[in-house]
Amino acid sequence: MLNIGGIEEGFVLDHIKAGRSLDIYNHLQLDKLDCTVAIIKNARSNKMGKKDILKVECDINTLNLDILGFIDHNITVNVIKNGEIVEKKDLVLPKQIKNVIKCRNPRCITSIEQGLPHIFLLADEEKEIYRCQYCEEKYSEISE
Repeated sequence: MLNIGGIEEGFVLDHIKAGRSLDIYNHLQLDKLDCTVAIIKNARSNKMGKKDILKVECDINTLNLDILGFIDHNITVNVIKNGEIVEKKDLVLPKQIKNVIKCRNPRCITSIEQGLPHIFLLADEEKEIYRCQYCEEKYSEISE
């Protein structure tokens, strides 16, 4: 059995779909932070079969919950202080995401104006569909 030590202050992202932890690591830009990160891939899970877990020892305010909610709103966010779980945060699909995904429409203004932020709005919460704020192009995970 693999044993990863606990953390004093930070957060543990649990119930990540197996194989998605590196995507989350990159989207949260954890490589740019001066903190300890443990990535556990393909851990056994009664609920999911296999899952990934991220343990990050740093200030909880560095975590962008909107990005996490967009990637997978079923992830469990455990806030750790003094080595204990003090809070579990529920993720929701954000109404708007900014500079997380890029519009693929070559006629979109974001293709011409390089400095313009890529903003997507939640168009259909049930189907988890996002559309570009500028051209209404539907975001498709296949194109990412």
